[in-house]
Amino acid sequence: MNDNRLARPLRAVLGLRRKATDRVGRMVDWRIANSAESRLLHDLRGSLGELRKRLKELQEARGEHHRRLGELERRYADMDKRQRWTANELERIIPQVAAQESQLESLREKLAAVPAAERPEIDESRSLIEEIRREHSQIRVRLTAVAQYEDRLRKLEDRAQSPK
Repeated sequence: MNDNRLARPLRAVLGLRRKATDRVGRMVDWRIANSAESRLLHDLRGSLGELRKRLKELQEARGEHHRRLGELERRYADMDKRQRWTANELERIIPQVAAQESQLESLREKLAAVPAAERPEIDESRSLIEEIRREHSQIRVRLTAVAQYEDRLRKLEDRAQSPK
């Protein structure tokens, strides 16, 4: 009978031992699993912070690009307007220059065919020819300036259209 009285508490102690071992094992397993998960969660939070920072930088850069694009479009519209005006003026001036060149050539032909004249007439003719040559030179200078302006506008337009 003595054995029965000891067997019951012994079984209870053994049951408690199994329960305690099971609980300690589960705690160890939980700490191992949660340790890896917490490291992963910490790493993910750090990555998320970096991504948020990069997103903010990209949004600011996008705003800057949008502003610069608007400025370039405004400048391009202004240059296009000026280029159209210049082209129109050039088209208007070309016939006048052609007419003056024709007049100059006809004067050259007349001078070559004119017989000898008296001195005052020759001086007057020469002064007239010099005046025509001077005006012709001024027109060439103006047309050169217009051509240079056209070239400059074209280069600016090309630069405005090309990506940076």
